[in-house]
Amino acid sequence: MRVVLDTNVLLSALISPHGAPDAIYNAWRAARFELVTSTVQLDELRRVSRYQKLKAILPAHRIGAMMNNMQRAVVLELLPNLPQGVEVNDPNDAFLFTMALAGEADYLVTGDRRAGLLQLGSAGHARIVTPATFCTEAL
Repeated sequence: MRVVLDTNVLLSALISPHGAPDAIYNAWRAARFELVTSTVQLDELRRVSRYQKLKAILPAHRIGAMMNNMQRAVVLELLPNLPQGVEVNDPNDAFLFTMALAGEADYLVTGDRRAGLLQLGSAGHARIVTPATFCTEAL
């Protein structure tokens, strides 16, 4: 099973060690599914981890450890354009949809209800679900 995790899910796993995002991250580290990421997402993770509000609650070494772990994932170098007719409310999250397509993912997991991804319901054959739904269905 291949899975794309929204950056907010990855960061939530580090912030709250007892929620669904943490369970998902630990399941990936235990090789229960294959994580699909991209250079775009890794750049986003580096960038947002420098935000002052996150630096106050997330030590740099925890982000660094996650970045190192993610080198074991399927890392996509190039992403296709968003398919015609597909619209997301937050253009900055469009890359997640295209990662799911290019990476032939089975799931795209996001907690962001405002970006419009959850409302789309799917990306190719990937189901777009919340962390709680993913835990119930796949773990």
